[in-house]
Amino acid sequence: MWVLASLPAIAAPRTYELPEPTAALRSAAGRESGFEAAQANCMTCHSVDYIAMQPPGKGVAFWTSEVTKMTKVYHAPINEADARAIADYLAAAY
Repeated sequence: MWVLASLPAIAAPRTYELPEPTAALRSAAGRESGFEAAQANCMTCHSVDYIAMQPPGKGVAFWTSEVTKMTKVYHAPINEADARAIADYLAAAY
């Protein structure tokens, strides 16, 4: 009789290829710091497609709420200054 608990765990890391992105962040005049912060922070967890599929023209309150959700619920490591810049940029660009 085999006792599985006594066997060493043998597992190889899984690898997979990510699909090519189908969207790129839009530019927003005067919001370069937010654009750069979005590239540096948002893209580490999800593609631009997730941003682009949100309802258009929702404004800064909507995007502030979304960025806050990413930091508070999903624990995205975004500092407060970048979070404000990202929300402002997203409100202007989307």
